Amino acid sequence: MQLRTGIGMDAHRLVEGVPMRLACLDFPEEPAGLAGHSDGDVVAHAVCDALLSATGLGDLGSIFGTDDPELAGAGGSLFLAHTGERVRAAGWVIDNVAVQLIGNRPRLSGRHAEAEGALQRALGAPVSLSATTTDQMGFTGRGEGIAAIATALVHRD
Repeated sequence: MQLRTGIGMDAHRLVEGVPMRLACLDFPEEPAGLAGHSDGDVVAHAVCDALLSATGLGDLGSIFGTDDPELAGAGGSLFLAHTGERVRAAGWVIDNVAVQLIGNRPRLSGRHAEAEGALQRALGAPVSLSATTTDQMGFTGRGEGIAAIATALVHRD
C-alpha cells in the first residue's frame, strides 16, 4: 500500500458587506465575509490543497484558476466535490483530512458538528475540524482576515 500525506493552507481578507461562508456554511449574522474570486471559504480551500498536495495533483490555483468566470462566487462545496472526484479518479482513497480554522470570528463552537458534516458530505470522506485564535497577533488576530491549515492522509494499493 502507498500511503501519503499533504498539507494545505489558505487565507483571505475580511471585507465588510460580503456574505460570510466558511466550512460550507453561511454565517448571515457576520458583518464581513471573505474576499476572493469564489466565496473565499478558507477551510474548504485548505482541505483541497492538502489533498492535491498529498496526491501530487497540483494545487487549487492551478486547477481552479481565478480567470474562470464559472467559478466566480462558487462555494467551497463545489471545490471539495471536484477535488474529491479528481483524487479518486487518480486511484487514491481519502483516509482523513484534518483542518484548523485560524481567526477570531465567526465562532464555530455552536455549529462545529454541522460544519464537519457539511465538509464531509461535500468531499465524500472524513474531515476533522478544529478552530483557534492567535491571541490578537497577526492579521487574523487583528480581525483583518481568516486562515486555515489542513493535512490530508491518502492511500492506494
